[in-house]
Amino acid sequence: MRLGSCFLVYQDMRILLKIIVVALLTALLCVQCTTKELIPPNVLLILVDDLGFSDLGCYGGEIKTPHLDKLASGGLRFTQFSNCARCWPTRATLLTGYYPQQIGRDNAPGIEGGGRGIRPDWAGMIPRYLKDAGYRSYHSGKWHIDGMPVENGFNGSYYLADQGRFFSPKKHYKDDEKLPPVEIGTGFYATIEIADRTIDHNFGIHNEQGRCRIRRR
Repeated sequence: MRLGSCFLVYQDMRILLKIIVVALLTALLCVQCTTKELIPPNVLLILVDDLGFSDLGCYGGEIKTPHLDKLASGGLRFTQFSNCARCWPTRATLLTGYYPQQIGRDNAPGIEGGGRGIRPDWAGMIPRYLKDAGYRSYHSGKWHIDGMPVENGFNGSYYLADQGRFFSPKKHYKDDEKLPPVEIGTGFYATIEIADRTIDHNFGIHNEQGRCRIRRR
């Protein structure tokens, strides 16, 4: 009787498990059929040198920054965030996900960093990995890390290498190709150019000079 009872219980459990599996599969199929396709979010990362977190209006600053405040209201706002105190180590960390000392972008005992450091081959930049997820990545502005933007996975780039000359840079690049120097008195201003190129990456609007056609109020 005990053996028979155990066998009957075992048979009942097998039937119950089959019913549960079929029910789960049916539920998953229904979810797949009724759930809308998830669209990956767009990501805009703005790295600003020499800016304190409380300088922006959305963090209580006295300076009016309505456009940045609008971005913050529709995005994520960090309450705990640390940087590397200088531009090139911070860029290296954001673009690779490693501490700058790990990849030769900052000094530490026995490690030569900064501009002389060599980033290891295993420390690839994030845009290369984002491609596998279906993203296109673009860069506009200062680079200040080894290599070139497109070479390191960006789909497009405006690289202002001569960031000390706001009105007449002599070294700047588009998609890793050097552009002609900008003459003094042409109305060029680096901050506006970087913003224009960012919008240009998004909409792909060029005129014959390669500048973005934007109507400003």
